[in-house]
Amino acid sequence: MFTLIKNGDVYAPEHVGKKSVLLNGRLIIKIGDVDEAQLESLFDVEVIDAEGMIVSPGIIDPHVHLIGGGGEGGFATRTPELQLSNIVKAGVTTVVGCLGTDGTTRHMTSLLAKARGLEDEGITAYIYTGNYHVPTPTITSSVKDDVILIDKVIGAGEIAISDSRSAQPSVQEVAKLAAEARVGGLLSKKAGVTHFHVGIGKERLAFLRALIEDYEIPPANIYATHITRSKALVDEAIELSHRGAYVDITADDHTAEWIEYFKDNGGDLQHLTVSSDGNGSLPVFDDKGEMTGFGVATQELLFAQVADSVKNRDVPLHEALALVTLNTATALRFEHKGRVKVGMDADLLLLDQETLEINHVFANGQHMLKEKEVIVKGTFE
Repeated sequence: MFTLIKNGDVYAPEHVGKKSVLLNGRLIIKIGDVDEAQLESLFDVEVIDAEGMIVSPGIIDPHVHLIGGGGEGGFATRTPELQLSNIVKAGVTTVVGCLGTDGTTRHMTSLLAKARGLEDEGITAYIYTGNYHVPTPTITSSVKDDVILIDKVIGAGEIAISDSRSAQPSVQEVAKLAAEARVGGLLSKKAGVTHFHVGIGKERLAFLRALIEDYEIPPANIYATHITRSKALVDEAIELSHRGAYVDITADDHTAEWIEYFKDNGGDLQHLTVSSDGNGSLPVFDDKGEMTGFGVATQELLFAQVADSVKNRDVPLHEALALVTLNTATALRFEHKGRVKVGMDADLLLLDQETLEINHVFANGQHMLKEKEVIVKGTFE
């Protein structure tokens, strides 16, 4: 099946200009002039007129609670599984699932099954092995073996540091885990990253600096999220980005402000990403560690805040798009994702040129969202 997207202004995420994009199956096979009449005389073709729209890569969301999360407020506060329609409406075409706090009533095998199910339904899905705690739950009893042997496992995470809910591990324990993830990645040609949940603790990113300085963990194998809990934490994340580690902002109502702050204070934008924490719990704790409030993260806020950084924070569109496409693909070594380029997976968004609203979504070449309406839903939706 061929799909021709014509008259769109292509951001790859760098600005390419007005060009046609031709898809065949799950791949982008041409960018540039296409003889529409000749193509239609030979093949069945879906033609999308993208006049007044931007063509960009699909969003890669590197931190999603696919089977739900939470539970810090008791069993009734365990959040639900994510549904395909919610992912598609958010413009997300690739997800990376994680467990979070609960590694007892949530299981790695369930997370793996959910990722495989989402792939059957049309999007690309990967997972981290583990949860907050060290030692961390795995499928094969080894972080390294999980990364090597299980196709969907790309690294370890989310491992909690600087947080009262962590297992309070030593730096040496965390270094051993990160080393296992890295070696697993080397042997299986995967990212082998360790994805760190950073809490509000006073140590902030000291653990991660120690991994680099004292244990020779390469900075590119360190990927820290939730970095906007405080200005001091962001400042440390800026320094860490210059060492070559990747840092990630969890989308909330202030994300556009933090993107601007990170950039204005010299952060390495190529090592910054934004994620949704989709369907994760958002507990609020007081200074005594008591939970005082509770919410649930949504994926739709992710691109809304990226768009807000363009419209209200003077972040250039190509830089903002890279935060949820190219940068994430680079951090996680997804060689066929994150770019509008011949030979890449046909994960594409068509955005209104004025409002940046998502009008169309293609995942692996399949039309999932058409004129803002979900046309491919999950099996039980």
